[in-house]
Amino acid sequence: MALALAIATLSGCTGLSGGQVTVTRTGDNPAPTVVPPGTEPNDEVIGRREHPRILASYGGVYSDRKAEIMIARIVSRLLASADQPNAQFQVTVLDSPEVNAFALPGGYIYVTRGLLALASDTSELAAVLSHEIAHVTLRHARARTDRTRTNAIVDRVMTAIFGEDDETTSGRSQVSMAAFSRQQELEADSEGIKIAGKAGYDPHAAARFLGVMSRFARFSSGSATSGDDFLSSHPSTPERISKAVERARALFGAPDSNQAAGRSDYLSAIDGLTFGENPSQGSIVGQRFIHPGGRFTFTVPQGYSLENSSNAVVGVAGDGEAVRFDSAEVPSDVSLVDYLRSGWIAGLEANSVRSVTHNGIEMATGTAQTDQWHFRVSVARLDGEVYRFIFAAKADSQRFAMGAESTLESFRRATPADLSGIKRVNITLVTASAGDTADSLARRMQGLNRGQELFYILNELYPGDPVTAGQQYKIVTVD
Repeated sequence: MALALAIATLSGCTGLSGGQVTVTRTGDNPAPTVVPPGTEPNDEVIGRREHPRILASYGGVYSDRKAEIMIARIVSRLLASADQPNAQFQVTVLDSPEVNAFALPGGYIYVTRGLLALASDTSELAAVLSHEIAHVTLRHARARTDRTRTNAIVDRVMTAIFGEDDETTSGRSQVSMAAFSRQQELEADSEGIKIAGKAGYDPHAAARFLGVMSRFARFSSGSATSGDDFLSSHPSTPERISKAVERARALFGAPDSNQAAGRSDYLSAIDGLTFGENPSQGSIVGQRFIHPGGRFTFTVPQGYSLENSSNAVVGVAGDGEAVRFDSAEVPSDVSLVDYLRSGWIAGLEANSVRSVTHNGIEMATGTAQTDQWHFRVSVARLDGEVYRFIFAAKADSQRFAMGAESTLESFRRATPADLSGIKRVNITLVTASAGDTADSLARRMQGLNRGQELFYILNELYPGDPVTAGQQYKIVTVD
């Protein structure tokens, strides 16, 4: 869970490659003004407004100096190819395992570390980035703005009904902000292939990487994910691949045999990249959630299956119960009782609110009820931060109340022993030896669930494929 208050403390960005391309490193400051031909001045306002919300919805900024430099160099070449050498773009690597990339008005481009882990050479990343640059230069973001305003109205209605706060509704708005129409996506594919090929990247990488993303989407389809990935809001992948192949051949001819161009430099740039959920955003160990940054932990009752998303930790029990844990910005001079009564939760029974203390931590609890749901709501203040537990059930019961109470009682500071149980999963490079095959390298990932299958996808291989001795390949390791 990327805590909302942590996002607010980020600041600053570092310019690279002559100052025309900025890569967000540790901050959420607005990007510099971007005025490509035809861009309306209000585009900057839209991007500036939505940028912090994007960070909050996608886990914040992922800082990796090697990857940042590589991305800045690629974008600089692409801008020159797109006849935008003086335009200023801000590229942000998002700390999310999702495979996603998108653009906002005003020259804001986003790519997740999940997408960086999946790509295998600079041409594949260039294909994605040129696609997003094309959205900006083709003014697609401006055409999308009216739909975003409509969604904002829907969010206000949802807030009135459910008593949701801005953090909850912003997650939905980012899905719409990142979505273009089918025709716009195909246009960006076409223009992006031209930009990337003209810049010297393999124009056939777009079709190749679309195929890899499709394989990974099928691999991941059995697991829950937060938000939409790069393919879900785009046209049918087979159609896109076919059109991408046709476009690349029409402009640049048949692919040559040097598909691995830029592979070595690319892999070196992502060596050590965090894979999957970032433990700094919290880890789930059975029924427990441990957050190393906030240095706290809690345990939910048996029967709950926990999932850590960018905005919250959520859990669902098979008997129609659910729990949500997140954070909120509450001024230090506002008591937890007053905050609980301030109207952010619908149907609150004001007389039920009371102050409690567990494990030396100040808390407040209460109950709420709507037409279909019963809620047990609690807030806790730890080291100046305020955290919220919301338990929901179709019917109130003693067991439900005891489960919510036991979770609150388990909320405490994390000990060194708690933190030692958190493992970090990274992309690591291995060098193939003579006699190695895709199968022998894949067996190095046996410790992971479906690790061998994942190895083939990450390296764009299939069972039985040969590998090149002396060449590096990606595996996923646990520290």
